Amino acid sequence: MSEKKSILKDKSFAFALRCIKLYQYLTETKREFIMSKQILRSGTSVGANIREAQNAESKADFIHKLGVAQKECDETMYWLELLKESGFIAQTEFDTINGEATEILKMLRSSILTSKQKKLITHHS
Repeated sequence: MSEKKSILKDKSFAFALRCIKLYQYLTETKREFIMSKQILRSGTSVGANIREAQNAESKADFIHKLGVAQKECDETMYWLELLKESGFIAQTEFDTINGEATEILKMLRSSILTSKQKKLITHHS
């Protein structure tokens, strides 16, 4: 596994833990149960799909799994924005966790692009 993929795996795992803690905070302190469940689901799914990509059956499967992780990350960012705008989380909380999500999203997009380019090069040679 490349170092970039290892960093992505580690960051997505730490992000999943942050989402779990945010879920606990929202349900126990803020008594919010709908958006918090969505954050829990999509936020933990990012790392799960990155792990699945590591065991992909083909380059296309690898790209697909990273694409799913990218969609889940973007969805998590949507729920975070809603939580901030509805007053369930403060701007500072939002900035920190959304910053992590943005970093993971950029890394995913870069990995997908690189993998697609390698696939094209391999396919055309």
